[in-house]
Amino acid sequence: MNLPAHTDTAIDPASVDHAITSRMSARAFLPQPVPRDLLTHLLEVASRAPSGTNTQPWKVYVLQGASRNQLVDKVCAAHDALRTDPSLAEVYKEEYDYYPRQWVSPYIDRRRENGWSLYGLLGIAKGDKDRMHQQHQRNYRFFDAPVGLMFTVDKIMGAGSLVDMGMFLQNIMVAARGHGLHTCPQAAWNGFAKIILPHVGAGDNEMLVCGMALGYADPADPVNSFHTPREPVASFTTWLE
Repeated sequence: MNLPAHTDTAIDPASVDHAITSRMSARAFLPQPVPRDLLTHLLEVASRAPSGTNTQPWKVYVLQGASRNQLVDKVCAAHDALRTDPSLAEVYKEEYDYYPRQWVSPYIDRRRENGWSLYGLLGIAKGDKDRMHQQHQRNYRFFDAPVGLMFTVDKIMGAGSLVDMGMFLQNIMVAARGHGLHTCPQAAWNGFAKIILPHVGAGDNEMLVCGMALGYADPADPVNSFHTPREPVASFTTWLE
């Protein structure tokens, strides 16, 4: 049954809640392909995200098959080269600061807890630079997901468009959960925009916002048992009456 968009209550609120709360950053995927018509449906649903004055600033590049694999090879090679020659960091720079230039508590504490909890689960010891590099490079393999997404905005747009993009991304991730899929949003790609944007055919006016892995999560891989904690509502909410 199709209800009008202004209907007050969802048909099944619990399912909506579950799609949100079961979302996680999956880091191991099955090779099972995702049908193109399903991907199109997810993007259509996600496009209902709000945006300032309905500018809809998002642009999406969907990578599958040979195009996906070729990009993986290019960026993994650059990632290896960067490790060998750190001076290449000047070449592979992000176009915007995703993370702060100076970390302070409590954000640095949460970041450290996240990193070492994941590495601990994977048995990666502090100082094991080889395994850290290999695990970080899993980002550039889309964690073996069959679908990679790249998101851009026009450089002429303001910072508010990044807020709009965030809502669009969340819609994709929640809609994906409704169809049994998982995702992993990835800012790790941003430093390699000079490789990615020409590969996908983006214009000079476009800025890479992030990438995303999408597919069916591998339930047997221990890495997918990693779930990050959340702060209680009382810690981030002020009630005013």
